[in-house]
Amino acid sequence: MTGRDGAPAATVIDVRDEIAGARLGRYHVLLTALVGLIVFFEGYDTFNAAYVLHYVIGPWGLSAGQAGLLISSAMVGFMLGALIQGKASDRFGRRATLLAALWIATAFSLATAVVADSAWSFAALRFVTGIGLGTLLPVSVAYLNEFAPLRLKHSFATWGWGLGFSLGGICASFIGIFLTPTWGWPALYYFASLSGVLAIVCHVLLPESPQFLAVRGLTAEIPRVLARLRPERASLYRRSDVRYSIDESGQHAGSVTQLFAPRYRRTTVAAWTAAFFVLFAIYGLTGWVPTAMMQRGETFAASFGFGALILAMNFFGTLGCGAAIEPLGGAHRAMSLWWSAGAAAIGLLGVVNVSAVNMVCLAAAGFFVLGGQGALNNATAAWYATEIRSTALGWMLGVGRLGAILGPVVTGALKDLYPGGGALFAAIAAASLGGAIAISFAALRPGSDER
Repeated sequence: MTGRDGAPAATVIDVRDEIAGARLGRYHVLLTALVGLIVFFEGYDTFNAAYVLHYVIGPWGLSAGQAGLLISSAMVGFMLGALIQGKASDRFGRRATLLAALWIATAFSLATAVVADSAWSFAALRFVTGIGLGTLLPVSVAYLNEFAPLRLKHSFATWGWGLGFSLGGICASFIGIFLTPTWGWPALYYFASLSGVLAIVCHVLLPESPQFLAVRGLTAEIPRVLARLRPERASLYRRSDVRYSIDESGQHAGSVTQLFAPRYRRTTVAAWTAAFFVLFAIYGLTGWVPTAMMQRGETFAASFGFGALILAMNFFGTLGCGAAIEPLGGAHRAMSLWWSAGAAAIGLLGVVNVSAVNMVCLAAAGFFVLGGQGALNNATAAWYATEIRSTALGWMLGVGRLGAILGPVVTGALKDLYPGGGALFAAIAAASLGGAIAISFAALRPGSDER
């Protein structure tokens, strides 16, 4: 085929279609492993403060409400990081944003272990650490979504960020159980600073998202990445007459106002509201589970182990909710069911205190409440266009993390007012049910990105 001037016409390749049509290969596995390790440190650091409280409440003279502020201090940073990363990631790239965030998390995790000696210094350092860590999850979900083969759109990203996040939380539990009795709570943050090793590896191995490059018109690196994703077509990508495109203008890159365009408005409001309620429930639950369970008569190891159980079930719950999307007719319906079931399980904890029931209900809470939040992360990445995908994820999680900030503080205050845990679990169950109601309004119209 030739152009009007007689010269051979260029072959135009749609980058999104090329990635969607790929078979799962070794390069996909490498990318999911790298991103899984990145988010491992967010999952680890998100929940490790719960294992600090046991050691510092007495020495630092804290009430339960004040101790909740130690957990929430990082969440303020997480919220800020999530809100600002979208503009950076959608304008300057997923790779650069991830690397910068990793270095921030590394430096201030180490500083927490070395310097923090009071509630105020701990909270200040955790706040800055949270800015770096709060960036990792939304960028990672957006990044993996942009490498996902079409047939794996509901599970590919979960195997990367979802598994990594859960394993990180589980690791925090094990270090809390086995290392802190000997080495003290700073051991949690010395371990967290190992993210610096991963940052060096990612500088070498982590590529930029081809979809982001195509939107920004930066096509020089695209052939190399596509050739690794689809080696059977590598010879095509090496041709000089090939041009790369994507069906997006890029004119709204990083735009927050675009989240409220008619196409997205209803879903944006529903997702933000649901995230607020559900992250309130998640951080109210995970922040107080070890302490609350010890007060209910469980052993130290069992109480700390419940945190690992919740995080393990999180991963399976995310996969399960993703698998339920098609049979239930949409992500919003699957998440509403998941959070309703989670509310029932947590509500039962408020009226029954038997070890076996505690274990089953906390496992169900991890599967349904945390698993539904994982599905919301994946769904948000699918609902929005590439140019605003990271912004959409960041603002959804940023608003949600306002709930995460309030969760440990409000539930801690309820523990002070109503000892025994009944009010604590009732508030968490009500928040999960609020998320279920809110997300039910995210019924998408035909033409959305959920396809």
